[in-house]
Amino acid sequence: MTHPFEIELETTLPASPEQVWEAIATGPGIDSWFMGRNEVEAREGGIAAMSTGSHREEAEITAYEPGERFATRTAEGEDGRFMAFEYLIEGQDGASTVLRVVHSGLLGDDWQDEYDALRRGWPFHLHTLREYLTHFPGRTGVPVFALAPSGRPPTEVMEALARGLTLLSPIAVGVQAHARPAGLPPLDGEVVWSDDERMEIRAADGIYTFHHGSGIALVFHHLFGPDTDGAEAAWQQWLTGIVS
Repeated sequence: MTHPFEIELETTLPASPEQVWEAIATGPGIDSWFMGRNEVEAREGGIAAMSTGSHREEAEITAYEPGERFATRTAEGEDGRFMAFEYLIEGQDGASTVLRVVHSGLLGDDWQDEYDALRRGWPFHLHTLREYLTHFPGRTGVPVFALAPSGRPPTEVMEALARGLTLLSPIAVGVQAHARPAGLPPLDGEVVWSDDERMEIRAADGIYTFHHGSGIALVFHHLFGPDTDGAEAAWQQWLTGIVS
């Protein structure tokens, strides 16, 4: 049985409407703060696609009004499930912009767990968007994704990630993190988000996210440095070594 849901959030961002539009309605912009690798056809009726690892999700663009409104909707599954996203942009005085996000659709039998995960995730994603627009304006990031299974309980996975980043548990916002993935410059940055599922570190060259679930660990990074060749393979090797 499917269950309808709707999540609505609003945030004020330190950027112009044009900058916010580039971040939420273009492939390179979405790559710089959200998940996966993204492609956007710049028209109503076009396709917005997100690729995470080997998984690709496509949606139809149902509204394309530059600087004002961007919306997408996935096709319905066999059970009627779908996801719809709407972004509404409103410029404010003082070079700031109000962004309203509406995420709606139909969820399946495990709808409560799915809804809770979505509800917890959106404040984090909007925080990452703010970090991007505040600290890396006018730049586009290279997305880095890595996944590693682990037989450990989630709390032990997070503790292993903390040790790999020279952090003490519980992880506090504002502390410094350090890591040395093989073949890459050292990661030295500040923890800017920490909860019981994920942590985020902002460094001079990127935004680094570490996430754990049941029996799995993930990284979603957005890199703005001049040399990102080999970054995904290096972070995959680092993650596997940390949580295996």
